[in-house]
Amino acid sequence: MENNNTPAIEPKKKKSLVFPIILAVVVVVGGIYGYRTYSYGQIHEETDDAQIASNMSPVISKVSGYVTQIKVKDNQFVKKGDTLVILDNGDQKMALVQAEAALETAKSNISNAQASTTATSKNIGSSQAAVTTANAQIEAAKVNVWKTNQDLKRYSVLVKDHSITEQQYEQALAAKQSADRQLQVLVDQRNQIAQQTSIASSQTAASSQQISVAGSVAKQREVDVENARLNLSYTIILAPEDGFVGKVPIQAGQYLQAGSQLFSLVKNDQKWVIANFKETQVDKMLEGQKVKIEIDAFPDTEFDGVVSSFSPATGSTFSILPPDNASGNFVKVVQRLPVKIDFVKLDLNVAKKLRTGMNVKAEVSLK
Repeated sequence: MENNNTPAIEPKKKKSLVFPIILAVVVVVGGIYGYRTYSYGQIHEETDDAQIASNMSPVISKVSGYVTQIKVKDNQFVKKGDTLVILDNGDQKMALVQAEAALETAKSNISNAQASTTATSKNIGSSQAAVTTANAQIEAAKVNVWKTNQDLKRYSVLVKDHSITEQQYEQALAAKQSADRQLQVLVDQRNQIAQQTSIASSQTAASSQQISVAGSVAKQREVDVENARLNLSYTIILAPEDGFVGKVPIQAGQYLQAGSQLFSLVKNDQKWVIANFKETQVDKMLEGQKVKIEIDAFPDTEFDGVVSSFSPATGSTFSILPPDNASGNFVKVVQRLPVKIDFVKLDLNVAKKLRTGMNVKAEVSLK
């Protein structure tokens, strides 16, 4: 009789192969992905520390004054030469009038000096003619002196021989003395005229110097007039380039100091990317390498670029307070080097939509 209490032997369950297969697939796929990622990383360097950059022109007031009119608004597009701000020009107009008056005075001084020189030159000519006449008269007087002297000698002999009367001798002596006095008078007159001529020549030289000085002063006054006109033109502040005006923080009635920056003008003619790569990434990077650019504002569009140049120093070096590791408390921080990347065949419509400071992801091909 069989024993019904004998337990039945259960068949062994087969192990499932699903998990090992999935694990193997995951390992293989992960290995392939990791290898491809590693291989890709060996010939590419990327960073998301990058932004759109463009030229920015500061709008600066060249003269001091109160703002009377503001012709632009925030974010407005302007063309080169458009009026941006108008300053009160009362002081500049007054300075121009004063400069012009000073110029007229300087020109009048030149005319007076020239007239004085002309008059003095005429006097010199008259004096020289008088000197010539006096010299001729002196020569004639010398002849008369010689003649009266010879007559006196003859009369001196004749009066001793009683060939002539005493009166005749005295007449000859008087004629001799008169001739001597006449010669001396003519010599004194000639010397006086010569002295006047010398004085007139000195005055002419002085007048010529005055003309030169007055001419120099007039040129200086002309420069003052041009400077005053230039300052007057500076009261109308114009756009230096085409572009978009940034935020306009000034108000009508506000006083501006000369040299103060009013706002910035973002030029719209060119855009590029400044990518800040870690110093450990730039070892194999060279100018001319191709770059893939992804802009956060255009997630569905990939842009082409090329490495243009490398900054001569790290970004922290150009900061207002650059790090100084000589203090003793040194913590090594990986530095970043700004790299300029130019767009290649950037669509004009897209370029107009790009704004300075937009976030960018840049990937450089090291091949």
